[in-house]
Amino acid sequence: MDHHLKQLCRQSAGPLLLGAIHALSFAPGPLPAWSLPFVQIVALAFLAFYVFQAVTIRQAALMGFLFGLSNFTLGFYWLYISMHNYGGMASWMAAAAVLLLAAAEALFIVGATILARWLSGPHLRAHSSYQWQLLIAAVWASSWTMFEWLRGTLFTGFPWLNVGYAHVEGMLTHWAPILGVYGLAWFAAFASAAIALLACAKDSKNDAKAAIGVGCALVIGLLGIALSHIAWSTPHANPIIVRLVQGNVAQSEKFDPQHLQRGLADYMQLAALAPKTPNDAPQLIVLPETVMPLFQDRIAPQAWQEWLDIAQASNAQILMGAPLHNQHQGQDRYTNSAISFNAQTPLAALVAGEPGLRYDKHHLVPFGEFIPPGFRWFVDAMQIPLGDFNRGPARQALFPIAGQIISPDICYEDVFGEEIIRSVRDSEQFGPGATILVNMSNLGWFGNSWALRQHLQISRMRALETARPMIRATNTGMTAAIAPNGTVRAALDTMSKGVLDVEVQGMTGLTPYVRWGNGPVLAWASLILLAGLWLRRRQSAY
Repeated sequence: MDHHLKQLCRQSAGPLLLGAIHALSFAPGPLPAWSLPFVQIVALAFLAFYVFQAVTIRQAALMGFLFGLSNFTLGFYWLYISMHNYGGMASWMAAAAVLLLAAAEALFIVGATILARWLSGPHLRAHSSYQWQLLIAAVWASSWTMFEWLRGTLFTGFPWLNVGYAHVEGMLTHWAPILGVYGLAWFAAFASAAIALLACAKDSKNDAKAAIGVGCALVIGLLGIALSHIAWSTPHANPIIVRLVQGNVAQSEKFDPQHLQRGLADYMQLAALAPKTPNDAPQLIVLPETVMPLFQDRIAPQAWQEWLDIAQASNAQILMGAPLHNQHQGQDRYTNSAISFNAQTPLAALVAGEPGLRYDKHHLVPFGEFIPPGFRWFVDAMQIPLGDFNRGPARQALFPIAGQIISPDICYEDVFGEEIIRSVRDSEQFGPGATILVNMSNLGWFGNSWALRQHLQISRMRALETARPMIRATNTGMTAAIAPNGTVRAALDTMSKGVLDVEVQGMTGLTPYVRWGNGPVLAWASLILLAGLWLRRRQSAY
């Protein structure tokens, strides 16, 4: 018994360690930015090696689960901060919740490893041809990508830590405007499988066959570098000067009545700061999610008048996050919203929550913004204000401001690239698509953790996919301006108070990913899996 236990521990140590290393690849710090794509591919290559070498599918599934459990536990550790430090949940319960979520997310990796191992099994030992090597690598990549997509879709989806986000910089980066983050995930998984198959080779003859996959992965990377020279969008109208405001209001104070006014005053003071020169005066002032921490009809009209005075003194449009309460068909409706106004907006319209330019958050956060059936007890264990909102429509009117068309999204909505591209496309009902993307977040729930840097990487991917500038206004970080090619032009330090005044050039034109979404990648992956299934059945028949 002791022998079997020791053997199990030895087998488990590798996948657990590799999953933890893999979790480091989704944002710079502690690893340098240049290393992230290599760390991701190599760590996943080790998992593929374990799966390909597994004696049984059950053993392969265990390797996948341990890798995923470690990856997601470390990658999502910051959820403990929100639930325990700010939600008031008992430490053991918060830790258990993170582990349970990590285990649930790891099941998608288990599904990918089982499917890949089952379809590839008959061919792993044969090494009979170059074609089989490519097929095995492609099956692994397709299995991984399909389960990444399922993870980002089922139960409202949580695609955080999609392996594609490790490639915001690197050889695969510029495939994003064509195939999106799932396309990058396919290429990264293919490269990992190719390396694993090369490691599995037993002699020089099989080495040569296995090397074909690594060669194909290098060609894909070189083509990605060549794609960086393609301009997928062109300038639209004149650039505008935008002020991004980061108030750094502590989450423990944001909704506290004793500190609420002070936090609001800080944001007003930052928004009203004089520009460096008259030519640098902002035309648009962007503030984070729920910068107004109460429903608009519970805020004194004098506070709204102060915002109107700031808009008038600055001669600027203000865009801010605010929870709204309205009556709709005789029923109360509560939304996590973004509103925009200027000095000409009537005070009564702001108090009513109907300033003319309004966006209601569509993709709500489970447990934080809506309560899944059967989990009221879990939400009651936390002390999270504003926790049960109504959902806004999937496509809404955009904000025409200073000659540009602004598309706001709130909190983690920019994790869903297939939803962001809706606002970039033209609409018969709402007119032209967005020229500038704006993310408004409050990541103060997670302290100065990896969540802030991981979210910046996600926003960079959305800029790449759409060939649009993405600007981010956050409470504690990372407030930043991102170019259409995904590079960070400027950013404020996390957990600091300040403003970032930046010139932003709106862009127009549709990338292939905006036109076609995830369809081509999912179709390609599905065809490969069907081919693998057909070949497996054919071989089983002989």
